[in-house]
Amino acid sequence: MKTALIILAAGKGTRMNSDLPKVLHPLGSAPLLAHAMRAGATLAPEHTVVVAGHGAEQVRRAALEQDPTVHVAEQTEQLGTGHAAAQARTALAGFDGTAIVLFGDTPFVQPETLSAMLAARGAGHDVVVLGFEAADPGRYGRLVMTGDSLERIVEFKDASDAERQISLCNSGVLACDAALLFDLIEATGNDNASGEYYLTDVVGLARARGLKATAVTCDEAETLGINTRAELAGAEAAFQARARAAAFENGVTMPAPDTVQFALDTVVGRDTVIEPNVVFGPGVTVESGAVIRAFSHLEGCHVARGGIVGPYARLRPGAELSEDVRVGNFVEVKNAQIGPGTKVNHLSYIGDATLGSGTNVGAGTITCNYDGVMKHRTHIGDNVFIGSNTMLVAPVHIGDSAMTGSGSVITSDVEPEALALARAHQVEKPGMATKLLQILKARKAKQQRGS
Repeated sequence: MKTALIILAAGKGTRMNSDLPKVLHPLGSAPLLAHAMRAGATLAPEHTVVVAGHGAEQVRRAALEQDPTVHVAEQTEQLGTGHAAAQARTALAGFDGTAIVLFGDTPFVQPETLSAMLAARGAGHDVVVLGFEAADPGRYGRLVMTGDSLERIVEFKDASDAERQISLCNSGVLACDAALLFDLIEATGNDNASGEYYLTDVVGLARARGLKATAVTCDEAETLGINTRAELAGAEAAFQARARAAAFENGVTMPAPDTVQFALDTVVGRDTVIEPNVVFGPGVTVESGAVIRAFSHLEGCHVARGGIVGPYARLRPGAELSEDVRVGNFVEVKNAQIGPGTKVNHLSYIGDATLGSGTNVGAGTITCNYDGVMKHRTHIGDNVFIGSNTMLVAPVHIGDSAMTGSGSVITSDVEPEALALARAHQVEKPGMATKLLQILKARKAKQQRGS
């Protein structure tokens, strides 16, 4: 079945008390909007339309970052969910298929649930609504069913006492033939207390035309909408719990799982060990059999099979670790490719660099990559030994099997197999340490007497 997505992302989110549009608040290191887009993308839609409103340009940039083919429509006036969905009409002109309406602030709707909605459409239902059995129905809209037929959606304030006893509630997610959807929306009115056009009205309009409507149900947790900071925190906890459970299922070991933070797109291979207090930012892939030691932070990087990272390591965007690389405690790697078996064991900064295989980088090494205006690269060959506390002033090349002496400041290329020493000559002044201390103490005593 041909499918299009309409993702409503126009709300300001007043209760978030934020200048940031609600759908751009992060969950699992990705905007809420990205979660809805990712779930919908599993249906391989022909079109995706994001309806933006408050902070439209920010929402546009975020949506295009997730999917460069997305179309962003703007709702200049917030006149209700029906009015918002109608803004996708131009983008979907001529589309002959099912439109699924999702919400950018409802991040947990699962691909399997969306597939079930499409299956219900394929079974002959003109309108399919996603419902859930609520533990506490509260003020949710109720789905009034007769068998598998959805008769209408009743808002709580309009419901009778009997209807308020219904526990099957409306999530707002809806699937309908695209052309029919826009036709039904056009027929809705705004004769209500809010003066808005409600997407929920399309069910009653469809039934009045003799069309078939039904509801597909999902777990209540899938329908969680984010309206406050507290709800965002609760959603983060739920997301992390799911991510950790998935990691266990995939063969990952975590001795203290509650301390590990995943991102939406984190990929970790089987037989990897993740020690306590590790944070994965966006864009991380860790292959099988790696060890990520405690208190490490990874973002925008790749760790190949057998790699060991940390403890207290930071991998920044562009860090590419080949097989069996070791990046140890208090090491930062940024935009650098490190070859197989190379070790950067402690207290070093490797930025804008390429390191070959079998190389050993001593403690305190820094690739001095920034001259105040431009970034420059350091190239280190295979089987190189970089002595402790070496400053490599880029751009510089260190040849295969070369060596630098500890404490060197390397400003020129080093030939293969050469030893490079770049230290100032050590000068010794006998007895000068004692004399200097006496002079300094006398100066301090004079200053104290003067005060």
